[in-house]
Amino acid sequence: MLRLAGFLTAVFVLNAGAAAAQPSAAPEAAAAPMLQAEVVRRWKAPEATQGVAVDARHFYAVANSRIAKYDKATGRKLAEWVGDRARFPHINSCEIIGRELVCANSNFPETPMTSSVEIFDPSKMVHLRTISLGQQVGSLTWVDRKDGVWWAAFANYDGKGGEPGRGHQYTQLVQFDDQWRRLQGWSFPLSVTERFRPMSSSGGGFGPDGRLYVTGHDHPELYVLELPKGGSKLDHVATIAAAIEGQAVTFDRSEPGVLYGISRPNREVVVLRLPSLPKR
Repeated sequence: MLRLAGFLTAVFVLNAGAAAAQPSAAPEAAAAPMLQAEVVRRWKAPEATQGVAVDARHFYAVANSRIAKYDKATGRKLAEWVGDRARFPHINSCEIIGRELVCANSNFPETPMTSSVEIFDPSKMVHLRTISLGQQVGSLTWVDRKDGVWWAAFANYDGKGGEPGRGHQYTQLVQFDDQWRRLQGWSFPLSVTERFRPMSSSGGGFGPDGRLYVTGHDHPELYVLELPKGGSKLDHVATIAAAIEGQAVTFDRSEPGVLYGISRPNREVVVLRLPSLPKR
């Protein structure tokens, strides 16, 4: 009887040790709440293949080496800029920052990955200057500005356009100062990178609530993220179903709660109203 009791105790201890050795469910593995965005409007735009930018009166449809300017009230095309494809091979996204149109450009799908920030005058639709970032930790897909610093996403891919040893899970958010020197960096949680697979983050930016809203390459979703209170991985706080297929998005600063995205298969700019999230 004593031998049996000892045996059972040993089995219990071994099983407990094995259970302890198993990785516990990470906080990021807990499903983030799923919300739904409302479609407000759709505009036809043949250039809507990479993303869209918006200001108080216009939206700007982005297609690699071409950017078209549209009247936001009527959807009428007003002007366009067309660049040399050799110099501007893959403009991924644009954002109105101050009085300038700031765009993320890369050499995708060529390797090694190189990136640049391209600055335009949105009123005249002319190119102003280039900030060459050269080789970074991936391929630059979007840029935003908040709290006096620059924020940029560098994509990595499993296949086409990727580099050996760095798959989609190596996608990073990087913070830069005004001289484009790296200050900090964060990785994305598994619950988001698994939705990026095999591609990466194609769009993103900070919303009026200070949270980060990010898209992948294909899925009709927005991922709402926050900077962590500790560590180096972003917190996934919600997912928003949206009538877009990934790609670059932008907030309409003149209309809080409204976000512009694109439907790449339909060549449309899609205007969305986002649901309210709990206050932090």
